[in-house]
Amino acid sequence: MIVNKVTDLIGNTPLFEIKMKNNDWKVFLKLEKFNPGGSMKDRMALNMIEQAEKDGRLKPGGTIIESSSGNTAIGLAIASAIKGYKFIAVVDHHASKEKIDMIKAYGGEIVIVGDRYKANEVAVVERERTAKRMSKEMENAFFPNQADNFDNRSAYTNTLAKELIKELGTIDSFYAAIGTGGSSCGTALGLKEKNKNTTINVVEPVGSILFGGKGQPYFQSGTGNPIDAPIPKIIDYEIIDNNFYVKDDEAFNTCRYFAKKYGLLIGGSAGGVIYKALEDINRKIGSGNAVILLCDGGEKYLNNVFNDEWMINNNLMNEEVAKQLEQWIQEV
Repeated sequence: MIVNKVTDLIGNTPLFEIKMKNNDWKVFLKLEKFNPGGSMKDRMALNMIEQAEKDGRLKPGGTIIESSSGNTAIGLAIASAIKGYKFIAVVDHHASKEKIDMIKAYGGEIVIVGDRYKANEVAVVERERTAKRMSKEMENAFFPNQADNFDNRSAYTNTLAKELIKELGTIDSFYAAIGTGGSSCGTALGLKEKNKNTTINVVEPVGSILFGGKGQPYFQSGTGNPIDAPIPKIIDYEIIDNNFYVKDDEAFNTCRYFAKKYGLLIGGSAGGVIYKALEDINRKIGSGNAVILLCDGGEKYLNNVFNDEWMINNNLMNEEVAKQLEQWIQEV
């Protein structure tokens, strides 16, 4: 394929099949790391910008200011570079060094908040409050507010869901991390339009409060909702059939296992989705098609998830995770 702008490369990401040991279910990993910015957030970043341009919320020469753990900001930085906007990302310490460096490489500026938060706490409220305040104080500024922006959700309904249906036809079970609800609920809406019987499963970290869980700190980035943050408006609870909680050590050691066994680098929340999805699929009988949405790649997590010293210092090494995975999936 020949294109003349990098945003034309967003979407149509590959599927990676893994085989179960204990049943005949077909499992497909949707590898969103192959988007230009390295994550599925490229889809929603472009859609939020283009819809804001259409209805006049974003004007020529404007400044885009957004709160992000990193991936959304990368997508917005890429689109801003192409379209001629200034971009400012409001981040906290959950944005890895690699993500921050990428945002800067695309010409974005960084504002860091949340100095008082611990390493396993997320400053979502402070990030969003800061981005909103800055957008009001700056002339010709636009705050996308991804958590409450329905253009976030529709991006996945109109692209990712359609891709999966075209590639696989019938999808019996779908698994995704849930944070703002954009990718999980947006894709689910599109899949349900095709097949109302598709089971929608979402995964959040232990400590997230989206489904009423007891709030506590967690290390997983870009997923879940901390105790002090409001529930995103774009989550549609009615279309979600099951929710699962994944521990940090389960998520991160799954990432490390897939890197060493499959040569596949995936991000922390992606590891969590795989672990809980395989656990659930292993309990199923018969056969069917299952899709696991993997939001990004592990290249942005080399200094934590794939760093032995960081994992040991945070008591996250767990050899039992690899043993459990080997009971569920066939050898390569």
